[in-house]
Amino acid sequence: MNNAPLQSALAEACPLPGPDGQTLDLGIEGMTCASCVSRVERALKKVPGVEAATVNLATESARIVIQASDQGHGQAQALLRRAVRDAGYGVREQALADAQDQASPWTGFGPVAWGLALSLPLVLPMLAELLGRHWMLPGWLQFLLATPVQFILGAHFYKAGWYALKARTGNMDLLVAVGTSAGWGLSVWLWLTAEPGVMPHLYFEASAVVITLVMLGKWLELRAKRQTTSAIRALHALRPPVAHVVLKSGETADVPVAEVLRGDTVVVLPGERIPVDGAVIEGRTQVDESMLTGEPLPVAKEVGASLTGGSINGEGRVLMRVNAVGRDTVLARIIGLVEDAQAAKAPIQRLVDQVSAVFVPVVMVLALVTLIGWLLAGQPLEVSLIRAVAVLVIACPCALGLATPAAIMAGTGVAARHGILIKDAQALELAHRAKVVAFDKTGTLTVGQPRLVAFEPVHGQPREAWLAVAASLQSGSEHPLARAVVQAARAEGLALVPPQNVQAMAGRGMQGEVNGQACVVASLRWLQELAVPLGALQSVAEQQQARGATLSVLLKPDQAAPGGHQVLALMAFADEPKAGAREALAALRSRPVQLRMISGDNRAAALAMGARLGLSPEEVMAEVLPADKARRVAELKAGLHGQGAVVMVGDGVNDAPALAAADVGMAMGTGTDVAMHAAGVTLMRGDVALVAAALDISHRTVLKIRQNLFWAFVYNVAGIPLAAMGYLNPVVAGAAMALSSVSVMANALTLKRWRPPASLHPRA
Repeated sequence: MNNAPLQSALAEACPLPGPDGQTLDLGIEGMTCASCVSRVERALKKVPGVEAATVNLATESARIVIQASDQGHGQAQALLRRAVRDAGYGVREQALADAQDQASPWTGFGPVAWGLALSLPLVLPMLAELLGRHWMLPGWLQFLLATPVQFILGAHFYKAGWYALKARTGNMDLLVAVGTSAGWGLSVWLWLTAEPGVMPHLYFEASAVVITLVMLGKWLELRAKRQTTSAIRALHALRPPVAHVVLKSGETADVPVAEVLRGDTVVVLPGERIPVDGAVIEGRTQVDESMLTGEPLPVAKEVGASLTGGSINGEGRVLMRVNAVGRDTVLARIIGLVEDAQAAKAPIQRLVDQVSAVFVPVVMVLALVTLIGWLLAGQPLEVSLIRAVAVLVIACPCALGLATPAAIMAGTGVAARHGILIKDAQALELAHRAKVVAFDKTGTLTVGQPRLVAFEPVHGQPREAWLAVAASLQSGSEHPLARAVVQAARAEGLALVPPQNVQAMAGRGMQGEVNGQACVVASLRWLQELAVPLGALQSVAEQQQARGATLSVLLKPDQAAPGGHQVLALMAFADEPKAGAREALAALRSRPVQLRMISGDNRAAALAMGARLGLSPEEVMAEVLPADKARRVAELKAGLHGQGAVVMVGDGVNDAPALAAADVGMAMGTGTDVAMHAAGVTLMRGDVALVAAALDISHRTVLKIRQNLFWAFVYNVAGIPLAAMGYLNPVVAGAAMALSSVSVMANALTLKRWRPPASLHPRA
């Protein structure tokens, strides 16, 4: 396989800077939402010489293109780092994917646990009142429990809120800081000004619980972010750490892949991963390029053939000349595509951030107006202040902060119990808008393993006898087609014998002896080289090719026959559709959505499989390389003009860019780790019917999110004017805020009753 077209396509999709510019990557710490991304980008673009800056929230990194200048690479990095720090964020030395490689799922939960431990005693009296018990912790104890939550565990809210104010914007952090500070401050004032022996009602518990719950939501976001970066770690794992470089002295030395140079000669041993891109200069082998083509059949490689870094060498030892290293390699381009595609922002959370940016100054103004208005009306300062604080308390974003994560937690939990693992909140939010569902063919809609679908002997030849001979000859081979023949023979109960003098011919077939009889299993390519006609089997071969089958031929030497060989039997290999795939596609079409099958096969084979799956020719996209898959997905997205989403379903490493480029990527659990990491949704059973089930749970979860946001805003919109008019004191405001949180959680938990509709499982 020549990967030059793939290189070109990847270069177009993931271009390098021109000769007048250079690219720098920085790790960014402290970003929490879309507004943080915008602030970092604005800060970086203000640095002299910066041509472009793109900040990726998923990987917590920034990619900057700067003009080439005399100030040097180090000076440019120093200026960029200073700009990031001046904007209120940190610069990380280590890539996020590397830093989180060994991270525990509970990493970062410590502050949340402390918040829960300190807040629980404050909440207990409130719960006791529901049971008719009236007691309250001493004011000094409430102060000691709430203050560490407010100013130690919640310190980052103040920092983020302060930088948001400096940037003249608002966010959830600022609202949390303002609301909880007001509750804490009022509690301290009431406690310190209370008459001796009188225990006023304090509001420490509201502030502490709000901070703890918001921290819990942010920790859940961090867990999801770790899972998105695992795709990049899996892609990096395809590259071996060292390469066997041939030195000028003729000796071989193990050199780190990062130090391999263009033009070096590298030895690739059997079973090893190819370290970089290059071409074979000595030897022959077969290479598993499923990471590129998605097809399970190894590709024969001879002198002059191209090799791609990350693919797996077969049984031959080869020497290769290095043609591309570093970011120029195909694998590096694929990694770049995945990194860029993962920068998408969650639509609903972005809406919440935008609303919060307006909500914060509005609430601040309303609280100030309430205070001044009641003072002008002749009310004492204490009454006016309590009513102003009631406005801030009722506006506290407890329910607003819980609305999205509560529904996502419930939706993802019930989906996982039914074999749908949702790792990306954005995918969950977008899947319900699906208008186009595109499927990779091999391993997704099909079994992914070649099978012997036909063994046609020449008329008059014994079928079982020659099938046993063909299986015996190939019994020691690991080639997928050879395994398919052996499996078919054993399934028919045929006895196999050990072959003798077996010789494998890379890319052609093999020859040897079975029971003293010389025989050959040849590909059509080798058959043409031997000038052996198929004769009576020609029509059968044409019929099988029209169905998209791969053909091999069983021969025996015969000097009297044309080409010196006699044709004994024709073997046809083909993949099979997954059980129930056709019915599952029909169920999807009824939603309704448009269907597409994307395949690297020739058009005849792809159309034949499409027909078996119930797809029309217009729904089949054939002869599509991996980099083209991402481009085709982008074309499908462009064709919708923003009116819907594109879902991509795949299972192989080669599907990773397309999975990441789609609005929603779904990976079959029977596929590769890279595909599952790149996708936002993994179908654990590899059942095509689960695609429709995933769309259904997405629809129901998004509905719950919208309901939660509606009720959260209703409490605020209805409660703020009541508090401002004095109809709600801070106690009632706090109760209303707690009630809003309970209602949001209760609504989200109704998702736990979800079951995949029976119509989504036509085989049941």
